[in-house]
Amino acid sequence: MELVLVIVGIVVIMSLVRQVNQYERGIVLTMGKFSSIRGPGWTLILPIFQSMHKVDIRIKTVDVPEQEAITKDNIPVGINAVIYYKVSDPQKAILEVENFYYAVNQLAQITMRNVVGSVTLEELLRDRDQISSQIQKLVDEATDPWGVKVDDVDLKDISIPPDLKRTIAKVAEAERERKASIIRAEGEVIAAESVAKAAATMNASPGALHLRTLQSINDISSDQSNTTVWMVPLEVLRAIEAIGDAVGKKK
Repeated sequence: MELVLVIVGIVVIMSLVRQVNQYERGIVLTMGKFSSIRGPGWTLILPIFQSMHKVDIRIKTVDVPEQEAITKDNIPVGINAVIYYKVSDPQKAILEVENFYYAVNQLAQITMRNVVGSVTLEELLRDRDQISSQIQKLVDEATDPWGVKVDDVDLKDISIPPDLKRTIAKVAEAERERKASIIRAEGEVIAAESVAKAAATMNASPGALHLRTLQSINDISSDQSNTTVWMVPLEVLRAIEAIGDAVGKKK
């Protein structure tokens, strides 16, 4: 008889015990009213009179499905994102909202469409980090009364229509060609200035052009496959003529 009583007592005690894991908090309702928050470990719950709802306080990752939105410049785009959040106040998460998992997901979808609708496509592609921060801030402010803290929002992908992709590619190609033309023109200007400086230097130095001509001939003749036709430079002829005039005067 005593053994039976012991067994019955153990069964009754075990039915009263609830386990709360380290990453959870237990919200206890006594006769339908909030009474306490139970921490990790074993805790006693009186059947019928009390009930406990466990809340996971770890960081959760929510993959927001792709949303169709229209940008400020009337371009349809598809966006999806990942939200990282956690429960900061278990009491509010249970008492203030029916299902905070579903509520956060739906709020994120609405906020993404609203934010994308307020920017142009160029801003969306260029300032992705800033737009993600803006979405995170808006969602965090809206979920604060629910006891939920949104840590981060990352835009995973932005899809645009194929025709628009081709148009953007053509614009980018035209921009690259424009920059290449400018670089070539700047190079030609620098080259022309250098040639002008070299010509002025040679003109100011007697015999410089002759020496340059001999150097060019020497460079060409170093390759045995080339045939060099040497012509007497004009300066050499003038020098010979000057020498002849000088000799004639002496006579």
